[in-house]
Amino acid sequence: MKLPALVLCLFLLPAPASGAAAAGPLALPPWFTETFLDLREDVAKAAKENRRLMVYFGQDGCPYCKELILTNFSQKRIADKAQKNFLSISLNIWGDREVTWTDGKKYSEKRLAAFLKIQFTPTLVFFDERGAIVARLNGYYPPHRFEAVLDWVAGRRERRMALAEYLRTAVREPAGEQLHNEPFFLKPPYDLRRRGAKPLAVFFETPYCAACDELHREGFRRAGIAEALKRFDVARFALGERTPVMTPAGDRLAAEDWARSLGISYTPSVVFFGADGREAFRIEAYLRPFHLWGSLEYVASGAYLREPSFQRFLQKRAEELRVRGEAVDLWR
Repeated sequence: MKLPALVLCLFLLPAPASGAAAAGPLALPPWFTETFLDLREDVAKAAKENRRLMVYFGQDGCPYCKELILTNFSQKRIADKAQKNFLSISLNIWGDREVTWTDGKKYSEKRLAAFLKIQFTPTLVFFDERGAIVARLNGYYPPHRFEAVLDWVAGRRERRMALAEYLRTAVREPAGEQLHNEPFFLKPPYDLRRRGAKPLAVFFETPYCAACDELHREGFRRAGIAEALKRFDVARFALGERTPVMTPAGDRLAAEDWARSLGISYTPSVVFFGADGREAFRIEAYLRPFHLWGSLEYVASGAYLREPSFQRFLQKRAEELRVRGEAVDLWR
């Protein structure tokens, strides 16, 4: 499929081929800590200091990791909050250092990333004082949303409200006050059971969401994405919407309750379901056109059933585009 004039922005990069030139590691802020990578000890040390553990999963050459480090962590208010409230360590998803997980099992960095099904970089995992995961950010969050997540985790707010609810009330950004409609969105009543039908893409959005505005203004307007969407049934719900839905699993729920059961906290998020009605893949971070197109292709082609690593799937697609003469721009 040809994607004319498509900006090819990746959340993540493939592992560099042997002998290939690759961008070197980014310099992390000085408040990141070198430890023995026994996460049980790191959780305990953070708790003793009235902090929490934050584990950053990244990789060399990742443009969204660069954005996190150079944009988010360069802002004094974010850096001060991170340093005060978190013990921060860094792991490379392709690395070989030994890491001891919270249950005492030992993994290399890359095996731990596979065990945790890390599909995007950066991914940040936040732990409570007992070593349980309280939040996980799969992909890049812009500064104002990232800071709100830090506030939610540092304030132990998981005891009072879900992260999605907190972000809806705490984050305000210049954006449209109305949801955008598209002609390819399914109309009610919403019976999303597959029964051998097309795969399903469910978009979760909110008003006052700049990234949602961008998705409709840019992403859905790209010819390649519009073509890929024809291979799906496409539904869209607001996070707080009470519209009744028959879910792919056959449960009758309000859209808001379904979103909560799926653990949706970021908008826009996309959850893909295969023709069998099972969840196939999801995106829970800032969207760019190539990433969205790649996700659609990953599910529609059935590649997710054969290739568990979305990163390697994207690598192959990017290489195919380069062979055809398409430009690949990692960040624009």
